[in-house]
Amino acid sequence: LDRGRGPVATVLVQRGTLRAGDSIVAGDAFGRVRAMHDDEGNVVEVAGPSFPVQVLGLTSVPGAGDSFLVVSEDRIARQIAQTRQARERNALLAKNRVKRSLEDFLESIEKGEVAELNLIIKGDVSGSVEALEEALVKIDVGDEVSMRVIHRGVGAITKNDVTLAAASKAVIIGFNVRPEGKVAELATHEGVDVRFYSVIYAAIDDVEQALRGMLKPIYEEVQLGTAEVREVFKSSKFGTIAGCVVQTGEIKRNSKARLVRDGAVVADSVAVAGLRRFKDDVTEVREGFECGINLGNFQDVKVDDIIETFEMREIPRKS
Repeated sequence: LDRGRGPVATVLVQRGTLRAGDSIVAGDAFGRVRAMHDDEGNVVEVAGPSFPVQVLGLTSVPGAGDSFLVVSEDRIARQIAQTRQARERNALLAKNRVKRSLEDFLESIEKGEVAELNLIIKGDVSGSVEALEEALVKIDVGDEVSMRVIHRGVGAITKNDVTLAAASKAVIIGFNVRPEGKVAELATHEGVDVRFYSVIYAAIDDVEQALRGMLKPIYEEVQLGTAEVREVFKSSKFGTIAGCVVQTGEIKRNSKARLVRDGAVVADSVAVAGLRRFKDDVTEVREGFECGINLGNFQDVKVDDIIETFEMREIPRKS
């Protein structure tokens, strides 16, 4: 998942010819080839057998090793991909629909029950997902508890991830990614525990503590509001100013923020250093209103980026 270009896949043609504009299916991803680049970054229009190219235009990132095929039209590509998605989802769905968080897992351990922690891992690049999964499966705390990764993937956390987690009592771990659209609301409604990390060792520590029965919830992230960037301005005095519309909640000056682009976290734990309504400095802007946001020293803001603001609230450990 490229933060500037969206889903990107490197493919190797085995038979036939791949051309720009072709409709393709790769694993459970589909789309039209918007552009192709060779290993030196040059744009190519045609790729023949044994010619590796980077393909842009897929709806999501396919898995390493997935085969791809060219079909006659986008409609057929979409149908094939949706059938594959449904088949994979149905194969992974568990019958027991009881939800489980890391805290629930801790309670099972305290009761002396043999417990298994199911995880779904989503990350911004396949290397991060593989590294995190490899580190997690090496955690060994004895025979009474176990951990199983039931699904992993690259890209934003989707509705399918939440549905699978709800049915399988799984916890979702997001590494440098965020939920699509209203997926966060769905997770809350379904009681699915979604954890976000930008440091791989923090995720490992949390899971290991849960497996050892020592997880101590201290803070939880509470989202304050989101804003969509509509225009970007440059100021000699303030630097980059994002002209935004507040989509949900409210944006507060000095609150913590992160910048999300195409479902991937571009910047985390930055601050809303400046907040303006027209020419006036303000302390907060509510849903539906326009505003100008300055993220301090962070300058890489683009149109269609999403600015999420949040605060960390202390919570007591369950007794």
